[in-house]
Amino acid sequence: MSKRIVFTGGSGKAGRHVVPWLKDKGHTILNLDLKPLDCPGVNTLVTDLTDSGQVFNALSMHFGFEGLETGKGPAAVDAVVHFAAVPRILIHPDNETFRVNALSTYNVIEAATKLGINKVVIASSETTYGVCFAEGDKDYHQFPLEEDYDVDPMDSYGLSKVVNEKTARAFAARTGADIYALRIGNVIEPHEYDLFPAFLADPMSRKRNAWSYVDARDLAQIVHLCLEKDGLGFQVFNAVNDTITANEPTETFLKRWCPNTPITRPMGEYEAPLSNRKAREVLGFKEEHDWRKYVAT
Repeated sequence: MSKRIVFTGGSGKAGRHVVPWLKDKGHTILNLDLKPLDCPGVNTLVTDLTDSGQVFNALSMHFGFEGLETGKGPAAVDAVVHFAAVPRILIHPDNETFRVNALSTYNVIEAATKLGINKVVIASSETTYGVCFAEGDKDYHQFPLEEDYDVDPMDSYGLSKVVNEKTARAFAARTGADIYALRIGNVIEPHEYDLFPAFLADPMSRKRNAWSYVDARDLAQIVHLCLEKDGLGFQVFNAVNDTITANEPTETFLKRWCPNTPITRPMGEYEAPLSNRKAREVLGFKEEHDWRKYVAT
């Protein structure tokens, strides 16, 4: 069923693929960003999400001039997808990265729930697992990385994402809204598969990403499935593709490259160490863009 969606950060690396994908599914979308998105039929409303007043206004406005024709005021919003953020460390000072990411997420979720929008999907991150932006060579506690992992980032970006998950949980408990947090893996755009031969040649270069990734188009499918799945309250889902970025079976590979990290359950032959099992089982995710379709092995 088509929905009216406010999407924040649609002009970013992931959003510029997810928004057109959702539009092609029949959804009507308003993009909130600081930069325009080149997607016909999707208006960008320049919005500072760290300003609560701007967020409340943006979530209760017309999506475009066509809304004026109804004479009934802005139509209701069905869902909010919140991807906007400072995308990593070392772009802004650490305190600014934390401030922008934590405050904007609070503002978006607060405005959505107080305006009666009961479906919110937020972008969390693989960085919550504590290795991506760690100081030095840090081992994971265990494999696979699943949603009940004791997340322990030491950086400002990963910490902001943990706080955002707690914010989402609090508002879901308070309001009864469905708020799903996606721990998004390393986003790969369609033109970036030429990077994979180097990944395969240097296995340890992918440790910080847990030898996992998400194709931007498959991420769009996961977002769509979240929009379609109601009644789960607060949930966290790993948003990654199915398989490890290695040519060796997963357990053999991990025992070779991470010999001190326990494997806590049997893993699929090439299952990604950052496992999407929950997304497959709960949401019905079926990947369409396995890296092996695009990379000679």
